[in-house]
Amino acid sequence: MPKRILSGIVVSANANKTIIVNVTRRIKHKLYKKIIRQTKKYHAHDENNVYKIGDSVSIIESKPISKLKKWKVISSDGGSSWYKCSPSFL
Repeated sequence: MPKRILSGIVVSANANKTIIVNVTRRIKHKLYKKIIRQTKKYHAHDENNVYKIGDSVSIIESKPISKLKKWKVISSDGGSSWYKCSPSFL
């Protein structure tokens, strides 16, 4: 079975080597056929404490690291790095 890859936004980075990623999915309601958003929070392993609140990241399923952590960060999707560019681009 392949490992799932999800992308979301970091909502908490307070713990050491752990971030909490909020993943939003869009699904169609079974009865009313309306598109609704579902969000879920995942605890992910961040080995070097690189990611901060607001960063957009991709996470992959892994073996359990702790009681809540079963995901690892694989890459950054850009996220809130727009403010790091020079003022000429703004």
